[in-house]
Amino acid sequence: MVAELDGIGMTSRRTRMRLIQRLRESGIEDEQVLEAMANVPRHIFLDEALAHRSYEDTALPIGYGQTLSQPYIVARMTEVLMRHKPSRVLELGTGSGYQTAILANLVDHVFSVERIKPLQDRARDRLRTLGARNVLLKHADGGMGWPDKGPFDGIIVTAAPREVPEELKSQLADGGVLVAPIGEHTQMLTEIVRKGARFEINEVEPVRFVPLLGGVVR
Repeated sequence: MVAELDGIGMTSRRTRMRLIQRLRESGIEDEQVLEAMANVPRHIFLDEALAHRSYEDTALPIGYGQTLSQPYIVARMTEVLMRHKPSRVLELGTGSGYQTAILANLVDHVFSVERIKPLQDRARDRLRTLGARNVLLKHADGGMGWPDKGPFDGIIVTAAPREVPEELKSQLADGGVLVAPIGEHTQMLTEIVRKGARFEINEVEPVRFVPLLGGVVR
């Protein structure tokens, strides 16, 4: 669980609640997800120069060619994930740490992998500020997942692979769900549920994400 911070900089809970209302109007229905997004201050996950735009429903740059996802997409992916009531969740692509903080409000344990070390370092500082004690971070190639911490009830991928690596599927518990934007030029937010040796696939909606890349950056 992460603490709520109000009164930081130029933002307020009232500003966040306007965003929550827009998310409701866009079709987000899970009240627990909406509450988590109301509690997590998005502005602390951006550089000061962009903080005034933090409650717009748009993606914003965080450096290294990466972005802080549009709030609607964060809410939608989280809502799809939470349908399955996961306890242990693997996040591939910590990025700014915003999605990580949302998850920390909703599940027992979050394991988050980031390939770009400076982004991970900033995310760690922000998560500490929020008091997120149920998050474990790792600097590694996200496509490999985190095998020695699996299996996971849920896996959420915050960058787009052309197809889901078999290595990730193998780390999904039976009955668990993997949520990812899949595709190269045209991407589809996809829900993959493990049923024993079989994987049930449900296409949710078209999305646009940066590609899932291999290797690490120090």
